Amino acid sequence: MAFNLIGLCILAACFALDRHKTIRSVHRGLMMFWKIVPEMSIVLILISISLSVLTPTQLRQWLSADTPAHFVLALAVGSVALIPGFVAFPLAGVLLKNGASITLVAGFLTTLLMVGVVTLPMEARYFGWRTALLRNGLSFIGAVAIALAMGRLL
Repeated sequence: MAFNLIGLCILAACFALDRHKTIRSVHRGLMMFWKIVPEMSIVLILISISLSVLTPTQLRQWLSADTPAHFVLALAVGSVALIPGFVAFPLAGVLLKNGASITLVAGFLTTLLMVGVVTLPMEARYFGWRTALLRNGLSFIGAVAIALAMGRLL
């Protein structure tokens, strides 16, 4: 709410300084937003489907065993799921309190925040398939390294 108010104040100040330039900028921003709407709709649909299929209880059950298969599953679920950070961090805390291993939770959390399988087509549209795949692949490798290091160090 505060950011919206700050944004509106800045927009009003820009409008007072140069009306035509501000209107042109707002129009351009709206057109850019309109171009993203189809991809964002698909992402929201996939998030809704994944949240209806995967419950927090199921995630907790899958992440509570410390086996290589569960580690791979945690990485896969984290790569596919799209959960914002302000939800993911408390979820990781709940998973740790309920007996999930640090390696699995670190793998789940890092892939959740760094790898975006669901958003890959949208990312590829703006950066190209090669860059999007390279970024996601390197992020996945980094997430595995971070998870394994966290499991060793903590």
